[in-house]
Amino acid sequence: MLLLFPSKHWHGLFQKGSSWADGPAGVNQCPITPNNSFLYDFDVGDQAGTYWYHSHLGTQYCDGLRGAIVIYDPKDPFRHLYDVDDETTVITLADWYHIRSTSVTNKAMFDTTLINGLGRNHNGKATKLAVVNVVYGKRYRFRIVSVSCDPNFIFSIDAHNMTIIEVDGVNHMPLTVDSLQIFSGQRYSVVVAALQPINNYWIRALPNLGYTTFERGINSAIFRYSGAAIEDPTTTNSSLHNPLVETKLHPLDTSGAPGGSGPADISLCLHITHINGRFAINGASFEPPSLPVLLQIMSGVRSAQSLLPIGNVYTLPRNKTIELIMPGGSSGAPHPFHLHGVSYSYFSRRYNPKDDLSLNSTTSTSFEALEVPSTTTIILYAAMLFRLGSLAIMSRSALQPTIQARGFCTGKQATLSQSSYMTNLMCDDEQF
Repeated sequence: MLLLFPSKHWHGLFQKGSSWADGPAGVNQCPITPNNSFLYDFDVGDQAGTYWYHSHLGTQYCDGLRGAIVIYDPKDPFRHLYDVDDETTVITLADWYHIRSTSVTNKAMFDTTLINGLGRNHNGKATKLAVVNVVYGKRYRFRIVSVSCDPNFIFSIDAHNMTIIEVDGVNHMPLTVDSLQIFSGQRYSVVVAALQPINNYWIRALPNLGYTTFERGINSAIFRYSGAAIEDPTTTNSSLHNPLVETKLHPLDTSGAPGGSGPADISLCLHITHINGRFAINGASFEPPSLPVLLQIMSGVRSAQSLLPIGNVYTLPRNKTIELIMPGGSSGAPHPFHLHGVSYSYFSRRYNPKDDLSLNSTTSTSFEALEVPSTTTIILYAAMLFRLGSLAIMSRSALQPTIQARGFCTGKQATLSQSSYMTNLMCDDEQF
């Protein structure tokens, strides 16, 4: 049985002044009931780049309600680097399940990797694969979008380098790699020059789960030069030696992390745990209200904090720099962390909690979906900064941290706690 009550989240679009259109069911709106409609009509402001949409009700998007969004920039600073950027250069990576998400009783394992909606199953026939057609001598801007529910992928194109110019809707200084690891919700724009001999080359998306091979063309698509034979490639990827290292990514806008090199105004340490099969944040899981939080706040009858269990909603001051610190090593990691309504500066991936953290504004990386690492031997940390301005309500999904005291996840735990799949953050004046 399918979930039949959708809502749509426009992943990466800030919804400044239109948080009612952000999409999370139970937070910003009610789900859309069958035979009814809901119009999302909002202004994206000055945002441009690569985004995506998906259902934001439970696990509904895992059943296929997901896709890419591209907002083209007429003043793209990298326009001189490529010749082609259109619907043919969008590449989506997805996991596909042979059962409905509502039928899952434990952890589900996907059956097939889909690239632009096509893929081969390890037990299936040699079905058609997605083909990306190119012409020798042209340069292409490929927009790689992970619409995955669970696995991350290592993406590469045999015999071709990729120059990254955009990450999660943010222009970045060009960085050339031959492979990149992409997590659920992340997007990369890469420039690829079609300068290899005319032939067919494998496009590879190696998942971290399931069948991690390329036998019989699984986890693959075809990169085909005009004039090449209509057949599967025979190329290999044995020469990969220059993978993406996220700390080498730097935004084109060098204004740096919010707050400069000084300490954040508020520092929150976020732990992820499991309780009775559900993700929890500092021991609490999200409990959806009977009516959307935003609707109840706007009614003026009750405060947001009185609508949900303690910690499901908390207030942050406007125009302050917020620091989030997340230890790795939780069950289900690595997994992305996504904040609705804001991009953030990611200034450290791994550091010792006893060391001072340098907030070097020239080396921070701007993200909107961040991987929190996994480990079995040491505690790893991801840290990031953002500033709450005029945005009034945000929700966080994909990864479920918890809030603790100021510092590097040490000391007495605070009473604030977060959700099993989302958290509501509000500015203190509640302007919508």
